[in-house]
Formats: sequence, structure tokens, C-alpha cells
Amino acid sequence: MALINKIREKSGWAVGFVALGLGLFMVGGDILGPNSAILGKNKTDVGEIAGEIIERDRYQDQIDEIKYNYTINYGRNPSESEMFSIRQQAWDYLIVKIAFQKEFDALGLTVTEDEKWDMVQGDNVVYDIKQAFTDPQSGQFQRDRLLAYLKQVKQLPPAQQASWYLFEKSLKPSRLRMKFDNLFVKTSYATEAEAKKQYQEENSVAEIKYLYIPYYSVPDSAVSVSDDELQDYLDEHQAEYQVEESRSFSYVSIPVVPSSEDTAFFQQEMEQLKNDFKATTEDSIFARNNSDGDIFYARMTIDMLPDMLQANYSNLSKGDVRGPYFRNGMFTLYKISDIVEDTAGAVRASHILIKWKDTTDAGKAKAKAKARKLLNQLRNGADFEQLARENSEDGTAQNGGDLGWFSKGKMVKPFEEAVFSAKKKGLINRVIETQFGYHIIKVTEPVNKNAYYVAIIEREITPSDVTQNKAFRRADYFASSSKNYDEFIANAERDSLPVFNAEKVGKNDRRFNDVANARSVIQWAYNDAEIGDVSDVKELDDRYIVAVLTKITEKGPATLEDVRDQLGLKVRNEKKGDLIISKLKGHEGTLDEISETYGSDAKVYSQSDLKFSANSLPAVGFAPVAIGTVFGMESGQVSAPVKEEPGIVVLELVNFTQAPEIADYSPYKSQLEQRMASMASYKAAEAIKEFADIKDMRYRFF
Repeated sequence: MALINKIREKSGWAVGFVALGLGLFMVGGDILGPNSAILGKNKTDVGEIAGEIIERDRYQDQIDEIKYNYTINYGRNPSESEMFSIRQQAWDYLIVKIAFQKEFDALGLTVTEDEKWDMVQGDNVVYDIKQAFTDPQSGQFQRDRLLAYLKQVKQLPPAQQASWYLFEKSLKPSRLRMKFDNLFVKTSYATEAEAKKQYQEENSVAEIKYLYIPYYSVPDSAVSVSDDELQDYLDEHQAEYQVEESRSFSYVSIPVVPSSEDTAFFQQEMEQLKNDFKATTEDSIFARNNSDGDIFYARMTIDMLPDMLQANYSNLSKGDVRGPYFRNGMFTLYKISDIVEDTAGAVRASHILIKWKDTTDAGKAKAKAKARKLLNQLRNGADFEQLARENSEDGTAQNGGDLGWFSKGKMVKPFEEAVFSAKKKGLINRVIETQFGYHIIKVTEPVNKNAYYVAIIEREITPSDVTQNKAFRRADYFASSSKNYDEFIANAERDSLPVFNAEKVGKNDRRFNDVANARSVIQWAYNDAEIGDVSDVKELDDRYIVAVLTKITEKGPATLEDVRDQLGLKVRNEKKGDLIISKLKGHEGTLDEISETYGSDAKVYSQSDLKFSANSLPAVGFAPVAIGTVFGMESGQVSAPVKEEPGIVVLELVNFTQAPEIADYSPYKSQLEQRMASMASYKAAEAIKEFADIKDMRYRFF
């Protein structure tokens, strides 16, 4: 489609601009260059890490290195989705190389050449190398094999040499990171007091009763919330409401779908291909060379055949070419390359299932009697499909009980044995019992032991240049006649195009709504657009999109409009909570008595084994404040009303069982130290990233 778009360029004004462009280039191309003062927005940097500017070329070099390593290891180029991961790996590597390296240098961490030699062939060979040179039979590391390999690395094929050198290059940074992490991991420790506290929290138990009144018990109409109240709440809780940078836009989508003429063209092409398919003797090779599908040759029993072939199985013969059939946007040809005998085969049957209501003898006898009655009706000429629709108790009833073709192993054993032992079509003259109930079975096709070798040619119907041009012209006219938001909306109505909204799209997102691979639209929204600007036509996989930017959200404190819905719920619930607490003040007595006088919305619950480590209460849900309150109370004490996310909770501590002292707290000490060690590396890394003040502007180019 890109070539077609170039041809579409309006040649009338293009000639004049070519001359003007040449003049500007000759006078001084830097005036409009990517680093110019005029177009400084198009600088080539992709970000900043710890004060160091990252140029696009440097970032691209890192991408290329990881991509090359991927190609060496997997023997193929990465897909677009894999490239997204590779770009992220390249960025993460630069963060480590720059931000982490500053920490390494400040601490004096190094990896010497002697240490590197030791990692490859000394006394402390790294795990990956040891694993590669370990005898799978004996499990012994074979140092001689490793040394022999190292001696002849330079004689290996270039790809294998490159793979080794890339691996060798990674040893130093990985060892540096390990040393750095170990400074935290190896110095993590827990005290005896912390271990004792952990033991107490895990083993002390509170028995409680609690009264719970959910906020939804108060109707929304009972409270009103003003914008001033929302703003006041936001001001008080601003730290909790931060937003990431995002863009919102409206867009129209003009699909590029095959026309009836395109479909007719592909059908004619397949008809012509059919003759060549018949004539060839190399069925699998011919199919592979001419098919758009992944499966071009397969061995199938009759139950595996496509519906179109299955319906005509009785007259299939070697060399037959059937089709083209149209389904799911594709034309398909099938050629029967060969027909051979299968060991098990497949059979087709219908059934009526009668289930028992319970597994008692009486329940099963009743079900069996009904099944036998139906069997007698069928013996006397009743219509099987009709009885199945009226009586069968499984999903096949609506199909008259038809199970289709199936091979051995697809049905439960008693059912399978009955069907596969039948010698001809017709009713099986007894009721068959399985774990599901009683079955009346009709064999509609006896065992067929044929296996078919089928060559398959699939052709996806794609839009022609004419169809693509027509869709583009429609999109181009829409874009060129829409200069602002109002015109965009008016023109959408004029052209009967639905307007979709993409909200809070991130700068590194690759899709919005159901639109995949949409980087060109997102880059426009971030790089080129101001609010109200209308984009040019953006060509995506199967559609053209024209967008209008409606909102720019910068990273930082949220505005009221950003979080209005969230704040509305919070403030409304705060007010509902005050109403509930106010009403509770007029009630005295036990929790059960308060519940009874308050009304049906107040319910009392109990829990006999609440631990401090818990964070939720049955019926309430997440309730950390309430649980913390319990463990600060005395036995028999009743708390003041506690506000939680879902409602108001009043707690009574019935009994508290303190965990008894134990002689040895070392298991809890080890548990704490392991937890701290496992988190130390992650927390250190996050701290370095935070203080590196990373500015990620890759979205401008990728």
C-alpha cells in the first residue's frame, strides 16, 4: 500500500515544491534539518538517562546488536511483536550501562581480565558454560571439551563465532550486576526481635464479631456532591492522584475490505489454478508453493475431513480436486492425493441421552425405564430425530441427537464399544449405560477405515489496488475537508462515518481500542498535533484512519476532570459514611441489638481465627484499618465506627489468644532474611532508575 500512496500524491503542486525544496537544500539544508532551531522538535535524541542524552543512532546500534544475537540463536529474524521486546531490552540495557555503571564506579566495582578468564575456564566457570559442557549421561562437567572448544573458536563458522563473542561480552556486565546485588543481598539480616514479632503476627489469633453497613445501603439521592467539595478532596489527597502523560483523540475508520469484484477475481484465479492442481504429480510441493495457509498437506481420517469433503466422502477418489470453497474470507482447494486404510477408523452416530435425577437405585431405574420406553417407540417406527429433540438431555438434542463423525478415544468406553462393534447402520437394540446416563444410539454411518492424504491450497482474498485507492480517496477527502474538530464531526455525519474515541493513550502504546499496530497514529498525536488538529490519512493494516486530537494530559498531579468519577465515588461514600455513623450514635447495646434496631442493612458477622497478617474480612472485603484496630483493642472492647472502602465497620474483640513463647525463632528469622534478600536487588534497581531521572522519548521514532 505504501507504493500506491506515493503514486496518489497530487502532482499539480508537487512540481513547484520540488523546485523550492532543491533551492532550500542548496542554500542551506540545515535550516530545516532535524536539529535546526526551526524544527528543533525533530531532534535525534530518543531520551535521557542520568543526565546523559541518548542519540537515536546509539539506541539503534544497541537494538541491532540484540536483534543480531536473536537471529544467531533462533535462525530467523524477529517478528514485529518480538522487535517490540527487543527495543525494550535495548533501552533497559542502556539504563544499566549508564545509570547502574555510575553506581558501580562510585563503589569501585570492577571485573578484571583474570576474573573473566576464571569465569570462562578457571575454577569458577559460570553456570551457562558448565551446563553446555556437562555430559547428560554422567552429569559431570567436561572441562577438556570446553578447552578444546575454546582453542578452535576462531575456526568456527562466522555465525557461531559471533554467538560466542556476544556471550563473552555479556559476562562482565552480568558479573558487575551480581557483585552490586550481593552488596545488598549478603548484608540483609533480621534481628531476634523482628523474628519474634513475625512469629507473633503469624500465630496470634483474634476472635471477633463485627457489624457491617455497606455504603450502598444509603441511596445516592441522600447526598449531594459539589465541584468545590471534589476539588477540596483532591487538594487534600493530591499525592494519591497522579496521572501519566497521555493523549485522547477521536477518529474515523475507513475499512479496506475486498469488493465483490475482488472476490470474483480470486475465484477466477482459483478456477484456473484448479486445472494445474489436477495435473501436477507433486501435490504437497505444488500446494506449499501456491497456498497462503500454514497447513498445505495432511493425513486425515473421515472425522478430520473438512465439512465440504466429509459431506461427499462416499464419492471421493484419488486425484479428485474439490472446490474452490469460500469460507472466512478465503478460497480453498482440496486435492485427494491418496486414500489408504486406517487401523481404527471413524464412525458416525446419533443418540438420545436420559439422565438420572439421583444415583439411588430408584432414580436410575426410573431413567432406565424412560430410555427403554423410547427405544420401543423407535423399534415401532418413531422418528429418531424428533424423539431426540423432545427428550435428549444434552446439547445434541437441537440437532436431532447427531454426534457427527468421531474416532476411537473420543467417547466414553461403553458408548464407543457399542458403536464401533456395530456392523451396519441402524438402531442399536439395547440401552447403553455410561457415567452420564442411559443412551439410545443410532449408527448413521458404520465404521469407515479410510485415511485421506489431502493437499490444500488456501488463498486469502485481499483488496485490489482499485479497492485500496477508492478507500484512500474517501479518507483523503475527509481529512482534507476537516480543518478542525467541528468540521471533523460535521464531515463524519455527512459521510455516515461513526466517530470513535480513544482515551488516555500512552506514548509507547501500540494499539488503542480494537486498532492494532497503530504507532503511526499515536506518534502523530504526540509529535505533531495540538488540540483540535486533524491528522492526515494514516494507513494501518486493514483500514485508513483520520484522527482529531481532543485532549493532552501531561504527567503530574491530576486535575478534577481527570479523576472526577473516582472522586465522586470517594466523596459520596465519605458523606454516606458520616450519615451512617450519625445514625449509629442513636443506637446502644450489643452489636446484634444495634443491627436489629438499625435495620436490615446492618448485619453482624463473626470470625474466630483472624490474624494480624490478614487484610480482609468476610462480607466486607479489603479492610486493613479495621483489622489494625482489632489488634489494638482489649478483650470485650467495642470499637468506634471504622470507615473502610466498602462501608462502615464496628468491631468487638471477643477474645485474643497470644501465641506462646517458643525456644527457637530461627525459622522466622531465616524467613525474614530470605524475603529481604529476594527484594533487595529489585528495590535497589528501582531506586537507581528513580534517581536517574529517565526521560523516555522513544515514541517519537518507534
